[in-house]
Amino acid sequence: MTTTVATRDRYRFGQVARMEWIKLRSLRSTWWVLAATVAGAVGIAVAVGLNTENAAGDLTNNALAGIALGLLLAGVLGVLAMTGEYSSGMIRATLAAVPNRPLVLAAKAAVFGALALAAGEVAGFIAFFAGAAALPDRIPAPTLGQPGVLRAVVLGGAGYCLIGLIGLGLGAIIRHTPAAIAVLVGGVYVAAQFVAILTRALMPYLPVSIVANSLTTVRPLSGEGFHFLSPWAGLAMLCLYAAVTLGAGAWLLARRDA
Repeated sequence: MTTTVATRDRYRFGQVARMEWIKLRSLRSTWWVLAATVAGAVGIAVAVGLNTENAAGDLTNNALAGIALGLLLAGVLGVLAMTGEYSSGMIRATLAAVPNRPLVLAAKAAVFGALALAAGEVAGFIAFFAGAAALPDRIPAPTLGQPGVLRAVVLGGAGYCLIGLIGLGLGAIIRHTPAAIAVLVGGVYVAAQFVAILTRALMPYLPVSIVANSLTTVRPLSGEGFHFLSPWAGLAMLCLYAAVTLGAGAWLLARRDA
């Protein structure tokens, strides 16, 4: 009993987080995916800006349209951050060093979440300025000082973090990379669209819809049969999704063999 307690108390959260950061930053795929995330958001923002003809639209939401691509990449990176250890067998060494399994997942979530948030904010702000610069001269570009603009850019970047954490939680639940990515893409993107078509009342609560129609908008959006969530309600819903997914992942991680 004494040996078990000593082993469990050997590592604190800060130490485990540093271990997770070393593992995450050592993977070249991490930086390639994050670079593609930023490049995709900026490229789409420029393309949308160049083709904008109506100054009456939500120009901030238009500039942040590329975030949808980044959400998918962030979610996949979250899956890989967890399932990669199962694929390589490193998870056994990790859990042998830190038997407190929920602590391991909490450290992973904190480290990955911080990195995804930073990448999302960088992508959001660069995309906003690039999209504004690409607008035709006759259309006045939005500025961060206008009501709701800064909030939309910041919350759009936060969407990367939360979708990434959902991916991390799915990785902990499923443990197999292809299956977890399939559930992420199929559940968050593909199946969600079919659900929205069949049951229109659910559309505002779907993760991608929340980012596109709640977090990144300056003015409230409404469509035929749709009443989208407010920005802060949408953020709370995404946080709930991430918390439930990570909670399920932590529960299963603590009860299954590595």
